[in-house]
Amino acid sequence: MTAVLERPDAVQQQQPPARRSRPPRVVARSVLAWIGLHAVAIAIAIAFIAPIVFVLLTAFMSDQQALTKDLWPREWHWENFANVFEKAPMLGYFGQSLFYSITATVAMLLSSVPIAYGLAKLKWRGRTWAFYLVIVAMMLPPQVIAVPMYVMWAKAGLTGTLWPLILPNLFGDAFSIFLLRQFLVAIPQSYIDSARLDGASEFGVLTRIVIPMARPGIAAAALFMFLRTWNDYFGPLLYTGENREHWTLSLGLAAFRSTHQVQWNLTMAATVLVMVPVIVLFFFAQKSFIEGIKLSGVKG
Repeated sequence: MTAVLERPDAVQQQQPPARRSRPPRVVARSVLAWIGLHAVAIAIAIAFIAPIVFVLLTAFMSDQQALTKDLWPREWHWENFANVFEKAPMLGYFGQSLFYSITATVAMLLSSVPIAYGLAKLKWRGRTWAFYLVIVAMMLPPQVIAVPMYVMWAKAGLTGTLWPLILPNLFGDAFSIFLLRQFLVAIPQSYIDSARLDGASEFGVLTRIVIPMARPGIAAAALFMFLRTWNDYFGPLLYTGENREHWTLSLGLAAFRSTHQVQWNLTMAATVLVMVPVIVLFFFAQKSFIEGIKLSGVKG
């Protein structure tokens, strides 16, 4: 009977003591220590985020308040974004940019993935020198070959359109080939050898084994290509500068800024509209993008 009466006391003694709240001084010291440990990262993050926040807040300001000492909008002018579409054909520019980025990305994948597979997993004479040639092409500035390329496309009658910027991707993109090759090298050779022993052709190995395993690297290469073409200004200016119907958002934004440079609120609103699709795409593809970049450097 005594043991039964003493059991609640024993259970109560076995319970861990309540966690004591830390004094405010200790909490403040820990916060300061965390800030001091991550001071460089915080400074870099602020340096990247501050311009975006400034552009976003200015886009909601009135014309009189924009670029003044007041950094917070007195009134939120949502109509600035509607005014952008009224003052410039932004939907047409958006369609041209989307057409340029998607077709160039698809063309790059159709050509660069097989080339990267040949450089990474196929043994043939001259493979190393071909890879060196890809690296040299990656280091070559596009401005160096701009004049002969323009002459060639002018003789073909394709200037004034975006096709001179899209069709070269059917022959491979140097940076994409390099990135994909580095990723494909990390794929175990045993999977490919097993598929070959089962009678699979090289095309079957590429489509059924390599491409499913290389999805993160392919996603990273595609995202790089999409962002580069979306923000491309030199190429569209060179080939479509005189044909306004084929202008992309980069050219349209530059023309809008020169036309409405006094109305900085509208200029910032147009800039936000150009940034939104890229930001949304990055957030949806962030996991695959980071995984592809991380795994692309496993082997050289």
